[in-house]
Parts: sequence; structure tokens; C-alpha cells
Amino acid sequence: MTFMAVLLLFIFFVLFFLYFWGLNPHMVTVFYMPEQSLTYPAAMVVIACVILGLILGFGAHFYTIVTHWMKYWSRDRSEKKQREISALYREGVGRLLSGDLKKAHGLLNKALDRDPKRVDILIALATLNSQEGNPTEGLSVLRKASELDPKSMEVLFKTAAIQEETGQDDEAIATYQALLALEKDNRKALRAMRDLYIKHDRWQDALDVQRRILKAGPGANRVANEKELLLYLRYEVARQAIIDGTYNDAKSELKDILRQKDDFTPAQVSLGDAYVALNRGDDAVKVWQEGYRKHGKGVFLERLEDYYMKREDPSSLLNFFRSQSLEQGEDLMFRIFYGKLCLRLEMIDEAKEQLQAVESSGVESSQVHLLLAETYRRCHDSEHAITEYQKALGISKRLHLNFVCEKCQHVSNEWNSRCPSCGEWNSSSLIDRKLIQEARPLTLEKMVVHHGEQKEWEGA
Repeated sequence: MTFMAVLLLFIFFVLFFLYFWGLNPHMVTVFYMPEQSLTYPAAMVVIACVILGLILGFGAHFYTIVTHWMKYWSRDRSEKKQREISALYREGVGRLLSGDLKKAHGLLNKALDRDPKRVDILIALATLNSQEGNPTEGLSVLRKASELDPKSMEVLFKTAAIQEETGQDDEAIATYQALLALEKDNRKALRAMRDLYIKHDRWQDALDVQRRILKAGPGANRVANEKELLLYLRYEVARQAIIDGTYNDAKSELKDILRQKDDFTPAQVSLGDAYVALNRGDDAVKVWQEGYRKHGKGVFLERLEDYYMKREDPSSLLNFFRSQSLEQGEDLMFRIFYGKLCLRLEMIDEAKEQLQAVESSGVESSQVHLLLAETYRRCHDSEHAITEYQKALGISKRLHLNFVCEKCQHVSNEWNSRCPSCGEWNSSSLIDRKLIQEARPLTLEKMVVHHGEQKEWEGA
């Protein structure tokens, strides 16, 4: 059928050519150079132009088909290659997550060899290097990833994480700053940088970043916590101002903090410190006394004791304790500090009265027992003093020694195969075991034995 169609088309073309030639019998001269020309029948020239046009059109169409096929073939080959690389990458990451680091290393390197510009593969290799204990190599890999994609947030976050793990905190801060240059309100980067500033007591920097976090708008469930942290950071800046000598600035800031959070004990303690630095001792005393009445925290009584004792004015402090004793009679914390002051001033009977009242209430505190032991010792009651010292030190009749977890420092009165606090096995040992084992006895050349006899000893 196709052959017949082509044959008929050819016959039609020949007939048309003859008919057209009959209508146009004259000749046409075509010059292709100034002195060179060709002369052909007009019909032949027209037909030749038509045929040439058809050939050119067919050639263009054929070129388009070949180009499209080549492009499709190249794309198909590239996609196939990427699928193979992605399969290697996924398997490598799977091995990495399952802990098979050796196999993961081989798969990821194989994937990287096939496509050295895959940033996700470089990030996975950096993670692998970090887990293998080779963070330096991991950072080197991440630098290559950063060169390929300087604006990759994932690369920057991974770089900062490894830098933090290896103690390169200044470098980590610089990386977070680079992250924030790309996205100034990135909350994760802001919080991480703030935590690093807090870690290194860079309070003003931490405060500035915390304000940026609040301005960026933390999640609704975090707003209250972030505002509270802002208050704490303001406190640390104010406390640093006291150390730096800018007392008035510190005082104003601390008073403002207390207006916002009146139960924040550190601010009230430090406000008293600021008044002392400004030579306004009476104001400091009022602040500390008010703090104890409001919060019942022992630190206020300790500050009062230190203030008056440094000024060699214990009588004013005694007057305060005695005036408050009726009002605070059931306050055992008050009685402990009152008894401690009396003991410090050698007012033994009054100290004993206060401390015995605390002990008789059933309080089992090593500090109370220690104060009572010292009280009994000073009034020459050795028997009671020894009993209280034993209670303070936790010594039983069989001279029981305590054990400690070497990982979390949890103290137990018996040895445990597994720590009840952190769950670590094989970590229970005698308290101060390392200190005792690392010490060395003095070399003894002679040692006195019975009845003045002497025996030579070799030092160990």
C-alpha cells in the first residue's frame, strides 16, 4: 500500500513537471559569480528549488529528531546514574544508622566517587567521620560541601555541631553567625549561639541574642520560658556590672528585675551586694532581711552574718536574731543560722539551745550534726560530740564505708553491680578510690616495733 502511494505520488510529480515545463519553455540564466553563470529551463530551476527546500526541511527535521533522541538518551542515562548513586547513598546512610560504620564508609565513598558534587553524600560522610572519632576529617569534608553549596543550611549546622563536639566553641559561634547572615531569624541557630555564650559566661552577648530570639517570635509554647531566660540573663549582666564596678547600673537593673519577678532570690541577694558596694549598708541589710522574711532562704541570713562580722558588729546581728526569734520561733532554718552565729561568738549555751531544738524536730542533717558536735566539743562533752560527729560523717558502729558511681557520682551505702541512678554497669567503687590508689606511702627505712626494737623495712 505504501509502495503504491509513493509510485502514484511520483507519477503525479512527473506529470506536473511536464505540464509546468510546457507552460514555461523559456530558459533562465543564474549568475553565481560575476563572470560565471548557469542557464536552465525555468521549470527545472523551480523544481530544483522545491526539491532543495524539501531536502533542507527533511534534514532539519532529521536533525531535530536526532538531537531530541540524544538529549533523551543522555537524560535517561544521567537519571539512571543518579538513581544508582541515590541507592548507594540510602544504603550507606542505613548502614550508618545501624552502626555498621565500615560498610557505610565503603558505600558512601563509592557513591561520592560517582558524583563528587553530591552535598548530601558529603554531609553523611562527615557524620560518619565524626562517629568514627575523626572529627577533623569530618570538618574537612564539610568544607568541600560548603564550597559546592555555600548557602547550605544543613552543611553549616552540621559543621557547627561537630565544632561544638570537639570543643571548638569560638569556631562554632562563627559558623552560627554565618548561618544567621543567610537567615537572620533562624531560631535554631540563635538558640545554639546563645547557649554557647552562656557556657562561656559571655552574658551580654547571650542577652543580645536572647532579645533577637524573642523578636523573631518563638513558638507559643516557648514564649514564657524564653522571657524567663531573658530575665535571668539580665540578672547575670547586672551581677557582672557589680564585679566591673558599675554599681548604679547594676542596682537599677536588679530593682527592675525584682519588679517583674519578685520571687527571684538571686536578684535580691545581688541587690544587697550592690548597696554594700555603694556604701549603703543599711539599705543592703533591709533588702536581705526583707528577702528572708519573704522567701525564707538561708542565703539572706548568711549575707547578713558576713556583713556584720566583717564590720566587727556582731551585736547588731544578735539583736536582729533575738528580735526575730519569737516571730521565727518555728523556723528551723532561722534557728540553724542563729545557733551557728552563737557558736561562732562562743555563746555555747545559746547555740546548744537553738541547735538541739532543730535536732529534736527530727531533722537528719549532716550540717546540723556537725554544728552540734562542735558545740558539745567546746563545752567538753566528748561523748555527745563523738556521737554527733559520727552522725555527721555517716559512720556506723561497724565503720561502714560508702560507694560512689564513677560516672554520675551517685553515693550509695552499699556496692551495686549497676548504678541505680544512671544505670551504668561496673561503675561502683569506694569513695576516693582513685585518690587512694594513686597516692604513694612515704619510704620508711626504719619502723619502731615492740619495746623499742627496730626493724629494717624496704620502702615500697
